Amino acid sequence: MFELLWWHWALIGFGFMLSELLIPTFVLVWFGLGGLLVMLSLLALPDMGLPAQILIWICASLVLTFLWFKVFKRGDHKITVGRASAHIEGEVGLLIEPVEPFKNGRVRFQKPILGSDAWECRAESALPAGARVKIVRVEGSLVLVAPAAQGENT
Repeated sequence: MFELLWWHWALIGFGFMLSELLIPTFVLVWFGLGGLLVMLSLLALPDMGLPAQILIWICASLVLTFLWFKVFKRGDHKITVGRASAHIEGEVGLLIEPVEPFKNGRVRFQKPILGSDAWECRAESALPAGARVKIVRVEGSLVLVAPAAQGENT
């Protein structure tokens, strides 16, 4: 009967981890770590059969992969600068440079928004410096602003 030794699993584990360099999906590394876990299991229990080894490898690889995607979910650790999903719409600021339909201006906020207290802005109508404006939406690295209502605070 075919028998896998501990060093076979070491080669399988390192092979999967090295193949991650060719196929950067960050999934193969977990199958490689599963192989290294089987290698450690074989060093502790040298009489383990092939079905048990394969079962440990499959379970360990799937659990590690699941934990990776559960702990580091897509998008949880990304910055939100320049994204409309940053939920900064409605923030009120003061224009420090006038804005015209085809000329960008600058708006300053009382507290920093997404790491900056001054942003380049655009508006659909001309607004003078010193006007109170609110953010309508984020467009890349610009914010689209509109005149703020009388009761809105900066």
